[in-house]
Amino acid sequence: MAKDKPARRPQAETPKGFRDYFGAEVTERKAMLDAIAEVYHRYGFDPLETSAVETVEALGKFLPDVDRPNEGVFAWQEAGAEGGDADWLALRYDLTAPLARVAAQYRNDLPSPYRRYAMGPVWRNEKPGPGRFRQFYQCDADTVGSGSVAADAEICAMLADALEAVGIKRGDYVVKVNNRKVLNGVMEVAGLAGDDKETERGIVLRAIDKIDRLGPEGVRALLGEGRKDESGDFTKGARLGERQTDTVLNFVSARAYAVDYVHSSAAGKPGPGSFEAARDAHMFGFDPSSLLDGSEEAASLANRETLTRLRNIVGPSAIGQEGVEELQAISALLAAQGYGPDRIVIDPGVVRGLGYYTGPVYEAELTFQITDEKGRPRNFGSVAGGGRYDGLVKRFTGQDVPATGVSIGVDRLLAALRAKGRSTGDTAGPVVVTVMDRDRMADYMAMVGDLRQAGIRAEVYLGNPKNFGNQLKYADKRGSPVAVIQGGNEAAAGTVILKDLILGAKIAESATLEEWKDRPAQMEVPRADLVAAVRKMLGQ
Repeated sequence: MAKDKPARRPQAETPKGFRDYFGAEVTERKAMLDAIAEVYHRYGFDPLETSAVETVEALGKFLPDVDRPNEGVFAWQEAGAEGGDADWLALRYDLTAPLARVAAQYRNDLPSPYRRYAMGPVWRNEKPGPGRFRQFYQCDADTVGSGSVAADAEICAMLADALEAVGIKRGDYVVKVNNRKVLNGVMEVAGLAGDDKETERGIVLRAIDKIDRLGPEGVRALLGEGRKDESGDFTKGARLGERQTDTVLNFVSARAYAVDYVHSSAAGKPGPGSFEAARDAHMFGFDPSSLLDGSEEAASLANRETLTRLRNIVGPSAIGQEGVEELQAISALLAAQGYGPDRIVIDPGVVRGLGYYTGPVYEAELTFQITDEKGRPRNFGSVAGGGRYDGLVKRFTGQDVPATGVSIGVDRLLAALRAKGRSTGDTAGPVVVTVMDRDRMADYMAMVGDLRQAGIRAEVYLGNPKNFGNQLKYADKRGSPVAVIQGGNEAAAGTVILKDLILGAKIAESATLEEWKDRPAQMEVPRADLVAAVRKMLGQ
């Protein structure tokens, strides 16, 4: 008889589109999220943890018209039911849809407005790619139940504080604010309102969203017949007329024109447009030429000039004028709290792709440059975004419930902190107490116990202690800063040897003689001074 084939061994690999996170990455992420949570808590927001699983019906906007509703989400039908009567369940796609369900389910118990923040993994059943995973972390903060633009202003201020709390310095970021109502007004003025213009509006929105990458001429091509990129691929355009195209471009370029106008006015070379910027400069009692240095005064005038241009562009559109007034109110509320346009600016180029945004939208962009995989410098880009979505909770209640919120891209923000060398987590490994004599394990456990009681991260080597070199290799792999060594001679003398592994590696490379003398890589200290000596070596 033929022998049965051995069972196939499973492949030791993560599923496609997923990844594992190890010590330093998890520590850095937790430290960053803790810093953000502290800011959110200071603003009066409460933490909320929802189930990782929701009904597909609750996810709503992701339910496709197919027999198996799992497009975009990881979904399954509850077991034990036949005939399609059982609920379809899915891993949550984001943290906003669960909030809408919670706000509706507990509306009689929650305070109104309800401020909450949530942090955790979400899952998307989409094609993975470089840096694009099917499971990733989100960090959200939302206010449900307030229609006041003060809630939007508060979210923007809180976002700025959160970025600074994790180590993004002022000047390295900007929070950009726009309003979908203004955009709707521009569409109305350009003749793109109505259901029959839905396709054109979609192309226009996508074109506006590419203004930073393609510039005005690239966007103009997409608003017209279309655009061919460097690879030869052709993107179909919206085929707008010249007047329509000019209206859209004037809108999306309003801030750039405003900034140029303020600078040219300050230089005594005013361009076409209103004279409010130059007039305000004199009214506030400072020399317009001082605006050439990119000061906060210049940014403030640019904000005002942007609003003036937007007001002129939307013209007779009531919804557009309402959006401009909301932007002006947000700007004033932020200024009253000390959040000037050096941190938060009005920028019509912010679109935000999700269709449920109904009012102010915002995006946090990091302005410093990094080097891409081909060695080319580029701006880091967006790390957070959000806006007002007054219709989402209505799906459950049938009543309008205003809401606004922001989501931070956790992995992108972590990558930015690493790029700037500002990681907030303590990623150093533990102090390792080596084992020189198996029979004296109790002594080594006493040492590690003393270190832990003093708040020092420490462990005893629990592998085979026969080869001492392997213990030091283990400590290196763990990223350990210090190794504690006590052989028979040291035990008899009542001492221990401390080996500074971090400095030892540096000394082996390029440390100076002075560094060696000031802090030798290895020292012998009395056993009673173990904790104090380790603390000193760790710089505590």
